[in-house]
Amino acid sequence: MVLFASLGILWGIQIVKGGVSGRAEQAVEVEVFAEKEFIKWVDFNISYEALCEAYKWDVESWKEAAESTDCVHVDWIELLAYVGARHGGEFPSKAVPELAKTAEKLMKKETTIGELTKDMEYYAYYLEAYRAVLDGYVGEYEIQKASEDGTVRWQKCYGLKAFSPVAKGFEYSDYDDFGASRSYGYARPHLGHDMMGQTGTPGCVKNNRKKPGYGRGFIPG
Repeated sequence: MVLFASLGILWGIQIVKGGVSGRAEQAVEVEVFAEKEFIKWVDFNISYEALCEAYKWDVESWKEAAESTDCVHVDWIELLAYVGARHGGEFPSKAVPELAKTAEKLMKKETTIGELTKDMEYYAYYLEAYRAVLDGYVGEYEIQKASEDGTVRWQKCYGLKAFSPVAKGFEYSDYDDFGASRSYGYARPHLGHDMMGQTGTPGCVKNNRKKPGYGRGFIPG
């Protein structure tokens, strides 16, 4: 009886912490100042697998929408924000198939992101936070391509348009530590890709530890 009573008390505490409806705690905190709401902080916990899946649907749906009016382009950041809000900012293993299922419905016009998120209290906050990190990495761009007759023309493309921050022709080494644990200041995952360039490399910046020639850049994927 004592055991059951203790479990009941713990269950009740979890409901109170998650709200009356039993919602899970969110990885975002909002503060009200001067009658306006602001994001105080947000955890960026999107997994590598989820990033790749959302990116794939964004690119594929862009191609499909360009060829057929029966399809609509799916924004990868909106997709990530929707799934993130559903799971309190976490991306468990089931998030990847959920991303694919949702993207397919959106692309085929079976629903809209507005309809899916109209009753989601935290969606707007996740969308704003994720856009701050990911916006600008995917979209339209143009590259020069040589034709069979030798002429060079600009061709419109769509996809990942992030670029290396280290100038062409300069050697560098890199360390793939995206998502690795960081404890300096406070515990958190490292949301970057370390690139160590030579001293004097154009576009290569020093980090806050002032080590000469240490550059940092972020390359998704």
